[in-house]
Amino acid sequence: MSSDSPSPQATADHRQRILLVTGLSGAGKTTALRVLEDLGWEAIDNFPIRLLDRLVGNDADNARTGPLAIGFDSRTRGFVPDEIIQQVKHLTDRPDVLLTTLFIDCKSNELERRYNETRRRHPMASGRPVRVGIQAERELLEPLRRWADVVIDTTGFSSNDLKRTIREGFADTAPHDMSIILTSFGFARGTPPLADLVFDMRFLDNPHWVEELREQTGLDAAVGEHIMQDPAFEQVFGQIRELLLTLIPRYRAQGKSYVNVALGCTGGRHRSVFTTARLDEVLRAEGFSPTVIHRNLGSRAADEIERPKA
Repeated sequence: MSSDSPSPQATADHRQRILLVTGLSGAGKTTALRVLEDLGWEAIDNFPIRLLDRLVGNDADNARTGPLAIGFDSRTRGFVPDEIIQQVKHLTDRPDVLLTTLFIDCKSNELERRYNETRRRHPMASGRPVRVGIQAERELLEPLRRWADVVIDTTGFSSNDLKRTIREGFADTAPHDMSIILTSFGFARGTPPLADLVFDMRFLDNPHWVEELREQTGLDAAVGEHIMQDPAFEQVFGQIRELLLTLIPRYRAQGKSYVNVALGCTGGRHRSVFTTARLDEVLRAEGFSPTVIHRNLGSRAADEIERPKA
C-alpha cells in the first residue's frame, strides 16, 4: 500500500468526505465497497463518473451528507482516465470537499488465477484469453493508479485481509489517523509490493533446520525461544524498534495515511513471523494498532527453498 495524503477520517470537519474506489477487475473493489458500507459510508458502485459534480452538490447539501464511497472501473460508461483525473482535480479545489482516491491493484498472474478458478469472463477480454483482457485493462487504468492517493495490492490477500485493511484505514472509529501494516513474508515466495520498509531477518539462525521445529511456526513458543537465543536478535530487534518509533510520528506529520512494514525470512514461516509478532506487541504497547498479515504462514515447509544450514 502507498499513500501521501490524509485518510478520510484524519480530518474531523464539516467537509463532504468522498472516497473514489477503482482498480482492476477482480482485485477486490466490490469487497472494499461492501466493507465501507458496513462502516457507515454511503456506497455507490458503477457510478457514471461524469455525473460526479452533480452528485456532490453544493455546500448546503454537503453539510447534511455523510461519507460517500463511489465505485467505478473500466466498465463504467464514459470511462476515460485522463478526463476523470481532471474532473477530480477540480473537485479537490473545493473547500467543502475532502476527496481521496483508492486504487485496488493485483498482480496479473493472480487475477488470471482468480478468473480461471471462478470461470468468469473478464470485461475487456471480448472472447480473447483472460490474460489479454487483464493486460488491456492494466494499461487503460495506469494513469489512475499513478495518480491515486492510496493503492492497496491484494495479490497476497485473502478476502479477510482486504476487509481488515479497509476497516483499519477508513473506519471513523480507527484509533489512529495513520494505518500501520506489519507483513511477514518469505523471500523465496516474492517480496510484498509497495512495502515502505523491508527488513531482512535471514541473518538469524533458521529454525527450519531443527527437526522438531520445522513444522512449527514463529507463533509457537519453542520457535520463538530458538530465535531469541541467537545473539544478534535482541540488538537488531531493538534497532528496528527504535527506527520505527522515530519514523512513524514523522510519517504521520507528513500526512501519510499508511505505512507498510515488511519483515522477511527465507520461507516466511519462522523468523519473520516471530519478529513481526514481537513488533506488533511493541507497537501496541506504544499506543499504536497495527494490522498484522502473515502472508506465507500457511505455506508448506520445504527444504529446497530454505538456505542450507552451514
